[in-house]
Formats: sequence, C-alpha cells, structure tokens
Amino acid sequence: MKEISGEKNFCIIMAGGIGSRFWPMSRVKRPKQFIDVLGTGETLLQAAYKRAERICPVENIYVVTSGMYSDLVSENLPSFPKDNILCEPVRRNTAPCIAYAMAKIENRCKDALVLVMPSDHLIMDTDNFIAQIQKGFRLAERQEVLICLGIKASYPNTGYGYIQYMDNMCATGDCGIKKVKLFTEKPAYEMACSFVESGDFLWNAGIFVWSAKAIKNAFAKFLPEVADVLNKGMEVLNTDKEAAFIEEAYSICPSISIDYGVMEKADNVYVIPSDFGWSDIGTWGALYNVSPKDENGNSVVGSNVMLYDCRNCLVHVPKERLLVVQGLEDYIVVESEGVVMMCRKGEEQRIKQFTTDVEIEKGSEFI
Repeated sequence: MKEISGEKNFCIIMAGGIGSRFWPMSRVKRPKQFIDVLGTGETLLQAAYKRAERICPVENIYVVTSGMYSDLVSENLPSFPKDNILCEPVRRNTAPCIAYAMAKIENRCKDALVLVMPSDHLIMDTDNFIAQIQKGFRLAERQEVLICLGIKASYPNTGYGYIQYMDNMCATGDCGIKKVKLFTEKPAYEMACSFVESGDFLWNAGIFVWSAKAIKNAFAKFLPEVADVLNKGMEVLNTDKEAAFIEEAYSICPSISIDYGVMEKADNVYVIPSDFGWSDIGTWGALYNVSPKDENGNSVVGSNVMLYDCRNCLVHVPKERLLVVQGLEDYIVVESEGVVMMCRKGEEQRIKQFTTDVEIEKGSEFI
C-alpha cells in the first residue's frame, strides 16, 4: 500500500489545558502535560512529542498552548523551534486553537495532511497508534473527509464522549474506517452500559486526522465566525504583527469545541476503531486504572513508600519523600509541592470542590 511522504505530514499538539481534576499535582502554574505523572522520567508532553516525531519532521510540528506556558513548553522540549510554539492569549476551547494552527500550516502547505492530538493523554502501544494515523492519512489524501480515532470501549465510562458508527458503511477502499452516525457527550451510567453492550460505540479520544482542504471547508461551512476572523490575518502570520493580530482575533472568537462546532455537524466524518492502550488520564482514578499494581492492588509512584495492610490504593509522592501508610483501602494519597491530599477513590469527583475551598480559605498559591 502506498505510503505518504512525511514532508506534507503535520502535527498539532494541544497543550493549553489546566488539568484541574489532577490536583494537587496539576496546578495552574504547571499543569499535568508538563509533569511526569507516570513516574517514567518523561512528561506527558514529551511523550506526545516523541509520537509526533514519528509522524512528521520536527519543523512540521506545532504546539498550541496558553501564553503563560510558553516557557514550560521550551523547558520540556529544549530543541523545539520557538516559532512553532503558538501562544493563545486566552483559552477559547479547541476550535479556535485548531483554526489558528491550521492557518499557520496552510500558509506553508495547502495540501498538508494533519494529525491533531492532545498533549496529556497516555498511549501505550505507539506502533499501533502510528499505524492508525498512517491509515487515516491515506484516506485523507484520497478523499475530503474528517477522521477521528475511537477507542474500543472496555467498560461503561461516564467521563468520556462516545462515537457511534455505522457498521455497514465504510470508507472507500478501507473497511476498517467507519462512517460516523452520532456523537454523544458524557452519558449517565445506564446509558454508558447500553453503549458498551451495543458494540457499535467507541470512546472519543479527541484525536483527529484531515487534510488542510477538508478542515478549511468545514470551518467555512460550520464555524464561519471563527474562520472569517482568522482568515483576515493570513498575511500577517509569520510576521512581527502576528501576536497582535491573534490577541485581537481571540477577543472576538467564540469559545467552542471542535467536536460541537464541526464534527457533530459535518456529514463526511469517519472513525477509525482503535485499541492502542489509550487513556486521557483525566483523573487520579484513570491513572490508577492504567498503572502497574502490586499483589494487593496498590499502585505506587515514589521510591520510599512503605505500605502495610493497604489495598487498591494509588500513592503518588516525590521520590525523596519517605511515606509510611497503614490500613487504607481504595484511597488516593498524593503529595506535590507542599500539599498532601488523601481522598477515597470513589469520591474523587469532589476534588474540584476541594480546590475551590482551598483557594477561598488558603489562597490561590496552592491551586
């Protein structure tokens, strides 16, 4: 099968989120994409960048982040070109973020093939992931389509969006790529159970593949309020006037996701059912699910942790910290930068309330 030249392959890494459900490790000043949450010696952004390097040349990678995190991107990726760090003046969700990066790419290569992926997800089988992206590139080169990657749902997760596909409708020339029937946002538990049982629903991984032409036309049709604003500044991109233009453009752009703004409305959307060891690691519970565990079901990150009579706990502390824990079951125990949090795994949805209370009562320096 024909392989695609890497020279017109591009990658957009979205790295502007805060990761508030991962407190106290993920903070406003250093969110989880800039942290070694798995204890592997590598941050999530560094891992995402390594995957991108296998897709396209370094100069074809763009990292989109908040202006306040530009230095953190450079710290994580010291050899990465600073001109390829795109700084958003304010957060406007994923559609303006993608539209900005796509405008930069279109200026360089009008027939580009583009991968869009988050910076803070876990992918355990990189070879399989690369194979799925190449499959998507081959289709995107042949047809004007928008492609998303869907993960085979192994249990009824209520924290993920779902994609339903039409099993009898495949992309031309590839029955492994299915036509999308429906996008569904985070369902109730009973509904999630029915999705998993049906067999034709996938988790929405928030990973996309398309050609520059396909997504440009989709923005023009479904989000002209974003496309028109950015199109006005095409001539100033890659000049010293770019930052001022983006500042003004973002003050006008609506805050809207690419899923809601484009993918749910378009009729040329396909999904690649995939299974490459994916997790969005959106919560401590999600990290526990994908982490190695001892014979008692405990997952530990930290060189000096001693557990007695503990079961099914997640413990994550700095390597120099000596921590002795006795008698806990189904708990999250985390220490980061002077903050210790202990919480039942089944109550971790309260972490957002914890952070609100901490900010009010103790100060924003802890958030």
